[in-house]
Amino acid sequence: MAVVIIDGRELILPEGRRLNGIEAARLVGIEIPHYCWHPGLSVVGSCRMCLVEVGMRDAKTGRITMQPKLVPACNTPAVDGTVFVTTSEKVRQARARVEEGLLLRHPIDCPICDKAGECLLQDYHFLHGQPQRRADLRPYTSRRRDIGDVTLFVDRCIMCSRCVRFTREISGSSELMVVGRGAQEEIDVFPGRPLHNNLSGNVVDLCPVGALADKDFLYRQRVWFMRCHRAICTRCAVGCSIWIDENQDRIYRLRPRPNPFVNKWWICNEGRYGYHYVHDRRRLVRPMRREGQSLHELDWGLLPDELCQRLRTAAPLAAVISPFVSVEEAYLLCKLIRSLDAQAVLACGPIPLVGQDQNFPGGFVVLAEKCPNRRGVEAVLAHFAGKVVSFDELLQQLADGLARGVWVAGGYPMPWIDHQQAQRFAGLELLIVQDLFPSPLSDLASYILPAAAFAEREGSYVNRNDWLQTSAWAIRPPSGVRPEGQLYWQMLGMPGLFNPRSVLDDIARQIMFFSAATCEIPETGLDLRVNLLAEGQADKERSHDV
Repeated sequence: MAVVIIDGRELILPEGRRLNGIEAARLVGIEIPHYCWHPGLSVVGSCRMCLVEVGMRDAKTGRITMQPKLVPACNTPAVDGTVFVTTSEKVRQARARVEEGLLLRHPIDCPICDKAGECLLQDYHFLHGQPQRRADLRPYTSRRRDIGDVTLFVDRCIMCSRCVRFTREISGSSELMVVGRGAQEEIDVFPGRPLHNNLSGNVVDLCPVGALADKDFLYRQRVWFMRCHRAICTRCAVGCSIWIDENQDRIYRLRPRPNPFVNKWWICNEGRYGYHYVHDRRRLVRPMRREGQSLHELDWGLLPDELCQRLRTAAPLAAVISPFVSVEEAYLLCKLIRSLDAQAVLACGPIPLVGQDQNFPGGFVVLAEKCPNRRGVEAVLAHFAGKVVSFDELLQQLADGLARGVWVAGGYPMPWIDHQQAQRFAGLELLIVQDLFPSPLSDLASYILPAAAFAEREGSYVNRNDWLQTSAWAIRPPSGVRPEGQLYWQMLGMPGLFNPRSVLDDIARQIMFFSAATCEIPETGLDLRVNLLAEGQADKERSHDV
């Protein structure tokens, strides 16, 4: 077993495990400051902020021999006998000088910079910088340059090169480069080739200062006003782990949340900017009942009993379960419909497919299947019905007159049904449509119920690789909207408030598929613990979780 000594503390690593000084120090709770190093990118050792003292301990005599010069921890492997010293006066002075050099010509525009409040340059200055400034203090403004999907504030850049390495190693598009030499170095794009790829937004997250700014978020909100919530991206079947940053029930940005099993450190632009529909004014926000050619608004307090009574008299029943609803909501709806009609047809809603799968050199994949929970919904349907009925099969059964009442749980953020398909539902005695937006189907509905968006409810989703992940409630839905799970819970007559966790536990006890997948990230040894600690620090650097 390899033994590494860090500031006098011994760390035992299994044979063959490759760690650098920064990663090893984190395992004993020591954070070595750094700018250029990132666990998902190659090591360049250019910022020199992580300089430490390094030595070797003789295995036989126990004598420690230290190197005369400081070395970068990011580029120093932690092998058996390695000794790291991160708190000496020599290290402290080196960090202070690096900070001073970076701030010498850095623009003093923190009051208008989007990165203020989560900027490593700010944090490290207070932790490791000089006690007072020795150079003249001059007000600066940074040159602003449009380089494609993001905005570059040229003079804020500290030349960590994270963004350049990302476009070369992860996205494989290589739009960014370093131009100039010495003090004239700048980040820029190749002529006629702006930064434009489906992963480009990640360079904003990677930037440790405010040099790269997100056009969608620019000057919209201060980070200290926002609250951060753990969530799952619902725009494709990958199910990336994300942070939702919101203030007063309005989403201002989505960011990747490191998850070594699903998305590592990245998310695609489709997921990053695909939240705007949540605040779309076209959303359905009131439950309504159709009477003749007019719609009448209903009271949520009386609606559960009324719907149950109408469903009982409209048997035989059928239900369409959207791949956008959570596992808990799919289970409760199936349980509700089967409690009213034991032979009810349970079908999966349409699976949206857009284009082809996108595979990037860094291993990240953007799937053509644009829904988060097909695998989870199919497992629930198979449990209740023994098989999965597709949407097309249901349409055929409706044409054969095998159902008189149908409940459609939609929740699609995009148009999902055309007039021709909607006409298959015409003539039903009872049609209940629960969706985010008006559609050709809602125009025929007996009852129109507003659905909640992904950020407005708590629930679990199963991605393409059968990872079950739970998304937290982040914002309140618009006035008049009630999450689907709450309605199903009331209609089933269950006591108390809707509790998604208890529902998931109940599902895991009944369905083997979920009992094997209820742990989102299991703790399975040092390899995983190293990843989680490293990625957890990345979260800490960029989030204000409350």
